Amino acid sequence: MSDFIQQLKALSSANEFLEFFGVPYDERVVNVNRLHILKRFYQYLHKAEGLAGLDELAMFQRYRELLVQAYQDFVQSDAATEKVFKVFQDAGGQQHVSLSKLRDSLAERREAAPAATPSANLRAA
Repeated sequence: MSDFIQQLKALSSANEFLEFFGVPYDERVVNVNRLHILKRFYQYLHKAEGLAGLDELAMFQRYRELLVQAYQDFVQSDAATEKVFKVFQDAGGQQHVSLSKLRDSLAERREAAPAATPSANLRAA
């Protein structure tokens, strides 16, 4: 296995990747979007063609380009707009619960709860 790949395996945070590749970054952008940046970087790597045939220097340069692209996505946009993770892809990041479902759920909870009796309330006090 190449030294380059071994070095990559030792990296774990977005900051470490950005520093390894010498990408200047704003800490505030990374603090808010670190997982999104890494996920997008992975997506770009997964789509990239011809990486396997590159020597280590060319591979480093190509990986760096893709990381810069992933980072810039979140400098110019935000996580909700970029929709990298499934939670943002589903319904625009919003969950919808209808009023009828809430009513049904409340009715089911009331039916399932043990009936409170005056004597039970006195024992609990």
